[in-house]
Amino acid sequence: MGSTFLSLHYHIVFSTKERRPLIRAEWRPRLHEYLAGTVRSMGEIAEAVGGVEDHVHLLVGLRATHCLAEFLRELKKASSAWILKNHDPQFNWQDGYSAFTVSATHLGPARKYIIGQEEHHRKLSFVDELKQLLEKNGVKYDAKYLL
Repeated sequence: MGSTFLSLHYHIVFSTKERRPLIRAEWRPRLHEYLAGTVRSMGEIAEAVGGVEDHVHLLVGLRATHCLAEFLRELKKASSAWILKNHDPQFNWQDGYSAFTVSATHLGPARKYIIGQEEHHRKLSFVDELKQLLEKNGVKYDAKYLL
């Protein structure tokens, strides 16, 4: 055992291209399982995966040596290929993503939030949710990139 100790957890959000409602309820749980399995196959920890028809949320633990942008590029690439092959030949993820660090003391609430996405989105649109997440985390943004 070395002298490096880490707790690197991220709440990651990304959407379908143009935020179209392409992730159908009948195969959404399998997509979430696939995303979690892909995270694990990359040597990382999948704490929670959730989402609705136009976006996904993940709570992941990453190693210090894993570049977040590279990790997400591979995750989106693999999951896009899986969706194209098994469910929707026209599917694409939107370019970009949102990622927020999560402290160990907030993992439980973050996990609950991600798992409860379907209930959460009965009251709030994805764009409004993303604005809240960005503002809560102190991230400046240009509203034109949210539409």
